[in-house]
Amino acid sequence: MGKVRIKTIGLEGQEREDKKKAQKRAEAKKVEAAKKLSSEDPEAESPRTPSEDGTAKPQQAEKVEAEKKQDERPAEKTATKDTKKSKYQAKKNKQKRSSKYLAVAKEIDKNKKYILSDALQLLSKVKLARFDETVELHVNTLESGISGNVTLPHGTGKKTRVEIASLSEDPKHVDELVKKIESGKIDFDVLIATPDTMPKLAKVARVLGPKGLMPNPKNGTVTPKPQDIAKKFEAGQVNFKTEAKFPVLHLSVGKLSFGEKKLEDNIKTAVTAIKAQNIKTITLKSTMSPGIKVDASSL
Repeated sequence: MGKVRIKTIGLEGQEREDKKKAQKRAEAKKVEAAKKLSSEDPEAESPRTPSEDGTAKPQQAEKVEAEKKQDERPAEKTATKDTKKSKYQAKKNKQKRSSKYLAVAKEIDKNKKYILSDALQLLSKVKLARFDETVELHVNTLESGISGNVTLPHGTGKKTRVEIASLSEDPKHVDELVKKIESGKIDFDVLIATPDTMPKLAKVARVLGPKGLMPNPKNGTVTPKPQDIAKKFEAGQVNFKTEAKFPVLHLSVGKLSFGEKKLEDNIKTAVTAIKAQNIKTITLKSTMSPGIKVDASSL
């Protein structure tokens, strides 16, 4: 026997009515939800009304809201990343200065270029350290690639450590020197070499070059008479060269204990060697002091 279906006579019409009411209630709930969504987000697209056959179409407002949230997430991440980067840069650029430094800095007019004699008088007033500070000359040049050497009449106040590399005089010492440089040990301020030694020193050029210690014929550190050049450096000769990436050079021109007259002689000699036509601006300072702008025309 097949399945027996029990049918209640007289209730078919009632069932149809109940289904229609349930469907209408469901549609009303969807429309109400769509209206609520639209009130929260006025830009969202209004929902479509149900079709005549009673089947509700997808709600466009919900899709728009979902897409909008997805678009906002990457933007939020980027904004957060940029904010963190800017805060880090600001923190990095911010230099903490002592109250003593800030006090002496007020003595210097940042917008003024001092004649050399006035700058030297002011330099002694803004001294910060207890030790005998080195006097530094920082020169902005009109172009890069400016180099040379100069013998300061009163020296630098610092003993220059000179190393000589000569294959003809001591080949064993040259080999030992190369090994020492390769290990990172550099205990000299100037390296003077004979021409026949340069192929040996080429092995450590990547170490000496960035430090400005690689012998070079232009500054007199490659010579067949290294002993004579060594005496000049020990007597106060210094090399100068603009930085690799910027037209700036730095020179030590003595100690504060030299006094104004000796420092003035050294500075004028250094500026003459650099040549006035190459100079854009000059700043004078000691080891710990703020910088003082110097009028180049007064030199």
